[in-house]
Amino acid sequence: MIDVYSWATPNGHKVHIMLEECGLPYRVHGVDIGAGDQFKPDFLSISPNNKIPAIVDADGPDGQPISLYESGAILVYLASKAGKLLGDTDREKFNTLQWLMFQMGGVGPMLGQAHHFRIYAPEQIEYAVNRYTNEAKRLYGVIDKQLSQHPYLAGNQYTIADIATFPWIRSWKNQGVELSDFPYLKNWFDTISERPAVKRGVEVLASARRPLTGDKEREILFGSQQYQRR
Repeated sequence: MIDVYSWATPNGHKVHIMLEECGLPYRVHGVDIGAGDQFKPDFLSISPNNKIPAIVDADGPDGQPISLYESGAILVYLASKAGKLLGDTDREKFNTLQWLMFQMGGVGPMLGQAHHFRIYAPEQIEYAVNRYTNEAKRLYGVIDKQLSQHPYLAGNQYTIADIATFPWIRSWKNQGVELSDFPYLKNWFDTISERPAVKRGVEVLASARRPLTGDKEREILFGSQQYQRR
């Protein structure tokens, strides 16, 4: 059994979808990031960077429990455990990993900044809004070009690269992007949206999430509490 410590965010949904796609047994423990659950000692013991998601697999590679944080590392682990969604040959696996790293190093951080400065920042800073909105559109363009040549990000197969990227595209409106401007990406997005495992995955913890618009939630997520040494 895999214990998943998560919340209904793009990074959380990556792991929820992956577990549904793999059919691995799991149970979910909600980590309410708006209430500060991510700073509790028990959670920090498995996710020292105080970010969701994290997992504990009672049946690790050597038969002993293993804990992992960082959504990309979790996806690689689950793909290896299930023997699927990473690619069949070494060439396919490395291609999948480069597009996974593209999501981890570019899509997630940059679109996250677009969300922050467009929605959550206490004041509108035109330079920041323009910078991250334009970067979001640039990244969408990179994805759209790749998908004009292949049905999925890493080629002809659906992989963890698609699973990692899809949840971030769900918030395209918040990023100042018009999805119809990127027709190949839109077709990919619509296709993945219809996968039964994806539909189940995005519903995990969705009913528990609430808008992070209050002063208390903003202080927890973006204020001094976030930067305390632990």
